[in-house]
Amino acid sequence: MPENNETRKVNLADAIRQKLEQKKQQNASGNKPGQFQGASTQKMKSQNNKKPNNQRRRTGGS
Repeated sequence: MPENNETRKVNLADAIRQKLEQKKQQNASGNKPGQFQGASTQKMKSQNNKKPNNQRRRTGGS
């Protein structure tokens, strides 16, 4: 069992290195800093999470 965990860690480290190299290559291949990347960017979620205060309407205040 310990051998399996060690190989798994090595594979994970290799995968991370590969990902970093892919990112470096993408950045070096003409992505300008001011432009968005097309399909690789995730759609941003709305940050308007605060709900309105309905206390005045509920209690019938003036």
